Amino acid sequence: MAPAPRGQSLFTGLISDRGEVRSLQSSPGGAELQIASVLADELQAGDSVAVNGVCLTATAVANGSFDVQAVSETLNRSTLGELSIGALVNLEAPLRAGDRLGGHIVQGHVDGVGTITAVREDGLGRVVSIALEQALARYVVEKGSVAVDGISLTVSATADTSFSVALIPETLTRTTLGAAAVGDRVNLEVDIMAKQLERLLDARQDRG
Repeated sequence: MAPAPRGQSLFTGLISDRGEVRSLQSSPGGAELQIASVLADELQAGDSVAVNGVCLTATAVANGSFDVQAVSETLNRSTLGELSIGALVNLEAPLRAGDRLGGHIVQGHVDGVGTITAVREDGLGRVVSIALEQALARYVVEKGSVAVDGISLTVSATADTSFSVALIPETLTRTTLGAAAVGDRVNLEVDIMAKQLERLLDARQDRG
């Protein structure tokens, strides 16, 4: 079954594969990346794909890799502009009709960039703490959902301008967060339901 049309793609935050950046060409207007991944076998030119949580469009697919283009706005609002050849990225194909929603609804629209401030072992897993802007912090609640570099995670703790997530061994093995270190920058997408609820409440208050 074909993915939803461009502009309507949704994701679940369950990573399909870790891809490797094979080539990177930058220009004043943006950048073009070629990414090697087994996911390429499922894509066609024009399909959407989430790269570290950013919804992009495959412009070409061949020989186990696919090309995507990112405009300047995308590079400025995410960490994609910091990628280099050889970097690993989290990849996810869009949700298709009939698929199970195993994570949470992720749009692939990055709300901001956070910085990892602490990483500590916790039994078989690992706890990662991330600092973020105050404007986004209000949408992140304990036991709520957040997408970090495209990965659907449950918030284990919050502070004024930071939050923590507990990573299970499966997440450490299958995603780039297994190599996360203090100082790394990550793409963040807060729960769309929290933003929608805020908007509805604001509209209700405006009506008096």
